[in-house]
Amino acid sequence: MSFDEHRHSAARLTVLSGPSGVGKGSVKALIRERYPWVWFSVSATTRSPRPDEIPGFHYHYYDRAHFEKLAGDGQFLEWAQYANNLYGTPRGPVEERLAAGYPAVMEADLQGARQVRKAMPTAQLVFLAPPSWDELVRRLKGRGTEDPETIKRRLALAEEELAAEAEFDHTIVNHSVEQATEELVSLLSSPVESSAACPASNL
Repeated sequence: MSFDEHRHSAARLTVLSGPSGVGKGSVKALIRERYPWVWFSVSATTRSPRPDEIPGFHYHYYDRAHFEKLAGDGQFLEWAQYANNLYGTPRGPVEERLAAGYPAVMEADLQGARQVRKAMPTAQLVFLAPPSWDELVRRLKGRGTEDPETIKRRLALAEEELAAEAEFDHTIVNHSVEQATEELVSLLSSPVESSAACPASNL
């Protein structure tokens, strides 16, 4: 299929959110592999690029003064500070993509998703949920990249995020990366007027 076949007069922004360890990165990677027409926004940050990061692909790297000016001018759909660095989603590239008739996807945490809801009310918010709490714990511990204290903090945050699931328009339970990917892609062309909150899953 060509890119033009995926143009839509009511293209919208889809925000993907969910607790750490639920599989957002794996879903995004599979979408990039199978559906090259799906466009993901690139966040901006004030931190320095890491050796393996590519400017413009992993992040847009801004100095703090420039970032703060853009934030003050309302040029971010959402932004926040983490560990003394600023992170945000530039508004311009998203609006340009939507104006061209193509869907846009961005990843955000709970606070970021709430900011986007205010900044762009037509955006659809999608919550990626684990099949169960025990499975989320297993996935987080199974990564083997974080110490017990970090995992404890992530699980505490996950409880808050799961409690806010009803704020989202759709919930996708990630039983498998392929299933979750197909469900998300199917939502990208859903009409703006049909978006409605789905019942929260029982975790």
